[in-house]
Amino acid sequence: MQDPLKPLSRTKASLKHPAFSALCSKGMVSLYVLNTRCSPGEIAIRVFRACTELGIRTVAVYSEQDTGQMHRQKADEAYLIGRGLPPVAAYLHIPDIIKVAKENNVDAIHPGYGFLSERADFAQACTDAGVRFVGPPPEIVRKMGDKVEARTIAIRAGVPVVPGTDAPIASLQEAQEFANTYGFPIIFKAAYGGGGRGMRVVREYEELEENYQRAYSEALAAFGNGALFVEKFIEKPRHIEVQILGDKYGNVMHLYERDCSIQRRHQKVVEIAPAAQLDPHLRDRLTADSVNLARQVGYENAGTVEFLVDKHGKHYFIEVNSRLQVEHTVTEEITDVDLVHAQLHICEGRSLHELGLKQDKIRINGCAIQCRVTTEDPARGFQPDTGRLEVFRSGEGMGIRLDSASAFQGAIISPHYDSLLVKVIASGKDLPTAAAKMNRALAEFRIRGVKTNIPFLQNVLSNDQFLYGTVDTQFIDENQELFNLKPVQNRAQKLLHYLGHVMVNGPTTPIPVKAKPSPVDPVVPMVPLGDPPAGFREVLLREGPEGFARAVRAHQGLLLMDTTFRDAHQSLLATRVRTHDLKKIAPFVAHNFSNLFSVENWGGATFDVAMRFLYECPWRRLQELRALMPNIPFQMLLRGANAVGYTNYPDNAVFKFCEVAKENGMDIFRVFDSLNYLPNMLLGMEAAGAAGGVVEAAISYTGDVSDPMRQKYSLQYYLELAEELVKAGTHILAIKDMAGLLKPQASRQLVGALRNRFPDMPIHVHTHDTAGAGVAAMLACAEAGADIVDVAVDPMAGMTSQPSMGAIVACTKGTKFNTGISLEKVFDYSEYWEVARGLYAQFDCTATMKSGNADVYENEIPGGQYTNLHFQAHSMGLGNKFKEVKKAYVEANKLLGDLIKVTPSSKIVGDLAQFMVQNSLTRTEVEERADELSFPLSVVEFLQGHVGIPHGGFPEPLRSKVLKSLPRVEGRPGASLPPLNFETLEKQLREAHGDDITPEDVMSAAMYPKVFQEFRDFANTFGPVDCLNTRLFLDGPKIAEEFEVELERGKTLHIKALALGDLNKAGQREVFFELNGQLRSVLVRDTVAMKEMHFHPKALKDVRGQIGAPMPGKVVEVKVKAGQKVEKGQPLCVLSAMKMETVVNSPLAGTVAKVYVTPDSSLEGDDLILEITE
Repeated sequence: MQDPLKPLSRTKASLKHPAFSALCSKGMVSLYVLNTRCSPGEIAIRVFRACTELGIRTVAVYSEQDTGQMHRQKADEAYLIGRGLPPVAAYLHIPDIIKVAKENNVDAIHPGYGFLSERADFAQACTDAGVRFVGPPPEIVRKMGDKVEARTIAIRAGVPVVPGTDAPIASLQEAQEFANTYGFPIIFKAAYGGGGRGMRVVREYEELEENYQRAYSEALAAFGNGALFVEKFIEKPRHIEVQILGDKYGNVMHLYERDCSIQRRHQKVVEIAPAAQLDPHLRDRLTADSVNLARQVGYENAGTVEFLVDKHGKHYFIEVNSRLQVEHTVTEEITDVDLVHAQLHICEGRSLHELGLKQDKIRINGCAIQCRVTTEDPARGFQPDTGRLEVFRSGEGMGIRLDSASAFQGAIISPHYDSLLVKVIASGKDLPTAAAKMNRALAEFRIRGVKTNIPFLQNVLSNDQFLYGTVDTQFIDENQELFNLKPVQNRAQKLLHYLGHVMVNGPTTPIPVKAKPSPVDPVVPMVPLGDPPAGFREVLLREGPEGFARAVRAHQGLLLMDTTFRDAHQSLLATRVRTHDLKKIAPFVAHNFSNLFSVENWGGATFDVAMRFLYECPWRRLQELRALMPNIPFQMLLRGANAVGYTNYPDNAVFKFCEVAKENGMDIFRVFDSLNYLPNMLLGMEAAGAAGGVVEAAISYTGDVSDPMRQKYSLQYYLELAEELVKAGTHILAIKDMAGLLKPQASRQLVGALRNRFPDMPIHVHTHDTAGAGVAAMLACAEAGADIVDVAVDPMAGMTSQPSMGAIVACTKGTKFNTGISLEKVFDYSEYWEVARGLYAQFDCTATMKSGNADVYENEIPGGQYTNLHFQAHSMGLGNKFKEVKKAYVEANKLLGDLIKVTPSSKIVGDLAQFMVQNSLTRTEVEERADELSFPLSVVEFLQGHVGIPHGGFPEPLRSKVLKSLPRVEGRPGASLPPLNFETLEKQLREAHGDDITPEDVMSAAMYPKVFQEFRDFANTFGPVDCLNTRLFLDGPKIAEEFEVELERGKTLHIKALALGDLNKAGQREVFFELNGQLRSVLVRDTVAMKEMHFHPKALKDVRGQIGAPMPGKVVEVKVKAGQKVEKGQPLCVLSAMKMETVVNSPLAGTVAKVYVTPDSSLEGDDLILEITE
């Protein structure tokens, strides 16, 4: 055994271990530091730094799992211990630790805090080996570590204690007897360790057994001994602890107190020195009792005496921690005493007096706060998170101190230790000043790859009770507003994940054609500064819908609606044009086409495609375009009672949708029904009108009114339908020719008849140019009295899109139908879209369809559907059979009774046509075998009446044969649906996605529940991909490509793609970027490679009976088996992560179908534990 007064030689090395920190003071040569239970190596590095300052060499030890930890690099030497052992077991392996110390001439071992720091047998082993233990002698460690004996000593010293057992309990029965004597609540505490491990509060008898087992198991895992003792639980106390120092000569002093009341699960979260609003007399009693207790046992080195203070100001001794505390930093900041230096000097044998430490000289200077930044998610009950630190940037500056070890980019946060990442210490003249500095520092942190508690800490630091009052141990539980967490945006890193995903796995949106986006970006024509000129929207805002309609009717010349922003790209580019490219050209349109009747930019398929395939919010598109084009009316497509969906909605959902759309800038609602079913149209018209919008009721056109042989949809039919729409109060009457069937002669007849019948009603005509006669037909409509026709900019016109804007403008120039639009500006507009269209080569219909076709007059396929069917036929290898598909479409239409064909009725006809082609069925065969064929669901639901009632009724006997005994809908399909509860829906969305849910989000979820859920999940994973240019969005960057991404005004990312790594064992590739000049990397799962590798299945969130792991960890116990019946709330299994055990309870009653885990299984978050069937 070494002479405790002899300085350590400076030629030896010191050793550090993740559970311990060893260091030597003046005269010491080598120090061995053990790692702590906290962030691997945090205290070790703290001690190493002190050693370096004192000229002492250091030695570290590490487990096999910690080869990448920073404490290895901070020591002069580092050695592996516990080969083949789990990480915790490695650091508890005393023989290995002593062996390394002896073999490497280590003079002293600093135990840090946690693991072996309060183990008397370890302190004795050091002494027996002739290695100094930086801490109290073994006997004092034993006495203070035995909480029962510590209580006895406290009582002898006259220090008040909480009622509790005199010795560790040996059984559950003893705990029951104590509870019977003192009543509930009681608390179990680990007899041989602290830090909240093995600590469980029990408030009811029914909870006793489960909590006893959990506390015992946690204590055993954390300290190697599961012994527990029981105390009466003091409600809502303050947790105050006093820092003490003692030397080898019987001198003991205090360094004042710390307030550690802000806790969760009995673990400290925020510590303050000195305690706020503490009565000076109480402070004197606390410090005096602490010093007396230490003198009672002859305490040496640093230690902490912990107390509970009840609401009456009475204090009760809890325990002595015979080691350095995690929160020792705040004491150092307010007293200017380096506690680690003091520990080392005391270990050498120097007295407090020699160190200049005198009680009357110790003063409190200001205030210090320590926040423990942990990898825990407050939104999920502080569940530990694990993974790789993709980004780490700390907050710094005046008054800020950081103590950390594993906090660096690329560090792996494992489930083996505490979740502490970094300790942040802020100092100021008082508590509010220190809190302000801390808040600022925390706001500067950027931690990506794992969840942290920083948003929660910021809420604590802003809480008035924290700043200006006193807090107790129930502070967190009683202030639930602390959990109203401000979401961390993490936009840059999420975008890198997206780009990496595209680089590894290809586009995230389905690609119908193997083509690459054009490498050329479109150039936006010059736009003048200032506001755009006034347009028709000014009339609408000033005079309302009725006045607007009168102004349109009184206008001299032909008005145009531009479909480029919606129907044109829906018809030609599979609705894939992104807001990014629409926003670029929008200001040009506002400044140069202010005399447009409207811009069609919303509704129809664009609503769901925006979320489903483009991963952007359709409402945000509307809002942003509205801001850029304030002068031109916006127009949308409303599918009557189906709103913007493909199904029936409750009436109040349709009304609410129109209301929210109007609030976000929509002006004109083109209301139609795919069957011209009047009840559905009237509901949509009423909803649009109630919202304050312009109602444009649309007659869906099919057939040929100029052909006397086509009588089902005759001129009289359309006139009678128009009569009903005008009676219902439409502001504008529209003709919706979705297949481009209006020939010039039919145009004159239909428009002329409507004009004669309704001389004061504005007439608006929409068509498609599939046959190539669109321009001629629209000019004929204008001559017959139409006020408005639809066009698209030239590069986005023709074929299945609308007629050419340039052609209409040129043809009407110099006539009474003059549009008032500059042809030169149309050329500029066209130049932008000619290049922009090239960005969407993967979706361009010209990849398979080289021209329009006049056979549309026979098959009557709507423009957008014509394009889609052409794509589908080619993708299925049936390109050469597209002619058969078109013929089948004609036959399918006849089978269904010759329908109006527009979404969704056109899809029904298309589904039946493809069904006939795939099964080689003729019309006759379908009619004959209708009672035995398995028809597409859309066909069956149509025949049931879910879409409405077609003109002329349902086809018989086909309907009866197909439906047999299936139920039929009578009347308007949505009339019987109960109202949608928007408050409940919003509440569900907030529970699922957080509090940033907007009224627009609620409407998206109401229209498309699953699509909205997937869109939000995608956005949470990959961030605002709408900020990326289209080439990057679809194809990702090339290696060495540099580009910019504007997140918002004044915030631009500079990114360079650097490299793509090889496949690792987890099926991932590391993708390297340079972001704003700093190296970043992300791990991306290779979906192709993953199919060939086995991984534990994940629980599907939308499958109610699949129970997933709430956090990464190890399975301690499985409590059920397959076939067993379980009740809601029944424990299913126990997980352990970072030495904290969590019971996974059943969220429902049912039968266990399959168990996917066994004890000792290592799980990641959301790994499937078991399945339950109800």
